[in-house]
Amino acid sequence: MPIYVPLPVPAHLHEAAPPSALAEKQQILYDRVLEHFSAADYTLRDIDQEKAALTVEEKFWLSYECLLRYLRATNWDTNAAIKRLEDTLKWRRDFGIYDKITAEHVEPEATIGKGFIFGYDTHGRPAAYVSPSKMSVEESPRTAQYIIWMLERSIDLMGPGVETLAILADYADNTGNPSFGLVRTVLDIIQTHYPERLGLALVAHLPWFLNAFFKLIMPFMDSFTRQKLVFNPVINENGVFRTVADTEAWSAGSATSRVFEPEQLIQEGWNGSQQFVYSHAMYWEALVKLCEERRSRMVAMWHRIGGEVGTKEWDVKVAIREDNADTQKDVDEVLMENDQL
Repeated sequence: MPIYVPLPVPAHLHEAAPPSALAEKQQILYDRVLEHFSAADYTLRDIDQEKAALTVEEKFWLSYECLLRYLRATNWDTNAAIKRLEDTLKWRRDFGIYDKITAEHVEPEATIGKGFIFGYDTHGRPAAYVSPSKMSVEESPRTAQYIIWMLERSIDLMGPGVETLAILADYADNTGNPSFGLVRTVLDIIQTHYPERLGLALVAHLPWFLNAFFKLIMPFMDSFTRQKLVFNPVINENGVFRTVADTEAWSAGSATSRVFEPEQLIQEGWNGSQQFVYSHAMYWEALVKLCEERRSRMVAMWHRIGGEVGTKEWDVKVAIREDNADTQKDVDEVLMENDQL
């Protein structure tokens, strides 16, 4: 049967481990960054002081994992990490992450199915599908805003222990690309303000005559981003694999060599078992509702367990998962009692 809505966040597709303890030196460096942003009188520099205090949304964003992502991205240089975090805090305000870039604002970009979020890979990463040729249709400044909005929604749908997403770009029957300017703009935003958020980018069915486009943009990718790119991955009845060697390893019993299971993949272009059809009215409403409800629950849980800068995303998401399990248990008990009456 066709499916028109995104899949829910899986409870047990990927059992991630909780954050490991930091080494002594790393803990000292982390504490310096945390202390900086946790100060009672902390304000952002070089902006109107009436608006310089952190908002609730910004404190929620400054999680334990977020601070660590920026520390790792700056090779554990605390001053560089603090500056980069503050630059991102200002960028998020200027770009309009919390007010301007809303579902209503970017929806015109989504009507033809340029991209959508559906399913999760074997590491629990949300899968963001992209149609390159559709991205090149009626390109506008709002196109970049739409891409970043979709990235933010992917982050909303990350389960406990998951900090990255997987991008799937299918060039089957496509001959176009988004413009070089758009790709460079989005690439710069992601590398600057979303460090360690890209887990994998699968580029399937890439024709030889489009190789030149990727050769143009490669110099603008940092080495870590380039390592995430996989061109023409192996797609078969068992799922998606990076290489032929990975398919052989999986056949020999190595579960970690498979990137996607068929049950988490769309059928068209990716040989999955999900007959996904992009119907904008149905999909968009479901995605927006799913993300809004999940983010609302995460913020509420964040408040419940302390509501402070440096709160662990792991703690928030695990608490939500346990709440879901308790709610389902209560529902099951009520249904059982009704059956017995």
